[in-house]
Parts: sequence; structure tokens; C-alpha cells
Amino acid sequence: MSRKTLNIGLYGFGCVGFGLYEVLQKTPGLKANIKNICVKDKNKPREIGSENFTFDKNDILNDDEINVVVELIDDADAAFEIVSEALKRGKAVVSANKKMIAEHFTELLELQEKHNVPLLYEAAACASIPIIRNLEEYYDNDLLESIEGIVNGSTNYILTKTFAENLSYDDALKQAQDLGFAESNPILDTGGFDAKYKLQILLAHSFGYIAKPADLFNIGIDNIGPLELKYAKEKGLKIKLIAQAFKGSKGELSAFVIPKFVSSEERLFNVDDVFNGVLTKTSFADTQFFVGRGAGAHPTASAVLSDISALSYDYRYEYKKINQKENLVLSDDVNLSVLLRHKKEDADTFKKQFLTIDEAYTNNESGYITGTITLKNLKDIQTGNTGDRSFILQHVVTEKETAAQQNEIAVQI
Repeated sequence: MSRKTLNIGLYGFGCVGFGLYEVLQKTPGLKANIKNICVKDKNKPREIGSENFTFDKNDILNDDEINVVVELIDDADAAFEIVSEALKRGKAVVSANKKMIAEHFTELLELQEKHNVPLLYEAAACASIPIIRNLEEYYDNDLLESIEGIVNGSTNYILTKTFAENLSYDDALKQAQDLGFAESNPILDTGGFDAKYKLQILLAHSFGYIAKPADLFNIGIDNIGPLELKYAKEKGLKIKLIAQAFKGSKGELSAFVIPKFVSSEERLFNVDDVFNGVLTKTSFADTQFFVGRGAGAHPTASAVLSDISALSYDYRYEYKKINQKENLVLSDDVNLSVLLRHKKEDADTFKKQFLTIDEAYTNNESGYITGTITLKNLKDIQTGNTGDRSFILQHVVTEKETAAQQNEIAVQI
């Protein structure tokens, strides 16, 4: 199959946009040319000449010679306007905007189908890891049981610095911001929202389940305190922000983003700095592990470039799992082994929310509880949290372990 020549209209020329421009200059065999670049700030100095830029988004949308739109802007609402209009005009689209894709997934799916044009967004999930393409192609027939991983490079960088260099959370965050890994308003990353948007996208390609952002529960790293860090270090553990989804025996689906204690025996233990790592588990192939850089201009640009290359061969997502219509139901009926840090006066109230308690400790100001709790009760405790409590996941309690715990409770009664 011969390659199509691609004329690209690029929206946004920040770190990733410039990274893409640089990479394209070094990939002449791709037959891809950036014809026009639309930017917002007329006064910002640019690395290339002003003749390459426009400030009117319609200059690209109205250009019939441009057959690919690459969207790399921060504003999710503005991005959706551009992407939806480009699809309506029959232009293929590449986007790295996970928030925009997550919030408008169903609409974007319908636009692709109605106008028979592809939208690719590998860079929206795990930057340099080709996880969406693998879920689409490799796992389309294998029975996928679970997917979990570190999908946000910014939070992983911050957590790595707090463990490896004993930096305070604030110092590690500032360092991440200075290096361009975290935004000036970092709550999208540190609050676990970025990881949730990525998980939502991965859910569609791994299990065929289309969720809305509000459907998925997320806890970030912004409330992790000295007690949890000390607990982890004393036990030789690290804390990682983990996004995960898995199927139960009755066809129910559980999915959430929660910080987790990771031991040295686990593959994600050594995924540090801005790297991402994703584990898949299937009925036939068992566990497979993907790792790669999850933040930074060039890793993200490489994923965008991969999508552009795929478009030159008319590639598009087939959404095989969605079309299989497995009718999964998202469920909170799952038990989790966790550590909960709390204020001293909340100890007795929160203990009642646990199914089993392994350890409980309280000093003059605060304390912690380790034990098993349902995801529903965990959500209830997390509601209205102003920073006085935090959860760290130890592990998901299997159905077999849950049955054993229930039997033990029944015997005690």
C-alpha cells in the first residue's frame, strides 16, 4: 500500500507542537507537510518565522488542501470546536487532548462514523506507549481481564522525587512545573483527573465500555501526607498513582484511580520519573507489561507522529470492543485493602465503615486504619475531604479472599 501525502493544519505550537515540527523535519519519508499553524498569542516569540502562522482557526478549516488537522491546544472546549468542525469537513484528525476526548467521546464516535473520517489520539493516553493501538489490534479477540498502570508522568515524577531525594511535595511539584511536566495550575494532574480521563479512553478500547468522567472515581496525590510516606518507607514500598479497570466473574466492571503502595516484587515499582507503565492481563497471554516516557515534548510528539504516519496508510480505529456490545455494567461492589489516614476524632466513625481492620493507630492529632473497605464506603469517606484524610490502596481484594473474609466474620458472629 502506497502512502498518502498529508498536508497538515496544526493548532497549537507549545512544547509538543514544536517537538512535532522538529520530528517531522527529520522524517522526510513520511510525506507529511505542515502547511499552516494556528496560534492564539500574537506577541509570543516563536522558534520559527511568522510566515508559518495564522491567528484565525478558519484559515485551516477552510483550506481544502489540508487533509489532516493536528490539535495540540490546552483548552478542551476550544479543542472540541476545532476537532468536531474538522471531522464535519472530512478532514482526518490527530489529537492529544485527553480531557476533550473523554468529555465528548460519544459525540466524536458519531462524527467519525457519520462523516467517514478517522480521529486518532494515541498521545492522549500514555504519550510514547502505543497502548491504544495494541488494545485495538492485539487484544481484540483475547479475553482481557484487567488493565492497570501509571498513566500520568507528572505525578510519577513528583512521587519519585519525594521518595528518591526526600524532597517535600511542594518542592517536587515546583520542580515538575519548572521542567514543564506539570501545569501552573497542577490539579488536573495531582488531583488524578488526567489519569481518570486516560482511564476512560482506555476503557473504551479495552472493554468496549463508554464512560463519562463523572462515572469514574479518582483520588490524586495532593492529599498524601508525611504519615503515608513514612509508612511506605518503613515497609520498603513506594506510592504510585494507579489507574485500573478489571472485570468480575458476573460481568461487572470496576474502574478507578487511587494512589497505591507498590512493593519491589511488582513491575510498576521501578517505573519512576516521568515514565508510564501499563500492565494488561488476559485469559490466554496472562500478564504483559508496557513502559515508556509519559511526559515531555518529544515523547508526546512521537505518539502524534505515529498517528500521522498511520493516517498516511488510511488507518482508523475500528472500535472492535465497543461494536461487540458486551453490555458491561460499572460496579462499586468491590472490596479494597487500604490505608486510611484520618483526624483523631474521626477514628471511631471511620472504623465502622470497614469490613475488617488489620491495624489501627491514633496519636494526639491523627491516626490511620488499615483493612478492607468497599469502594462504595471509600467514596463516602472521601466525599467532602478537605485534606484531613487520605487513602492509599494496598491491593484489590479478590472474590476468593472476600468469600473467605465473609466466612470468617460469620464464624465470629
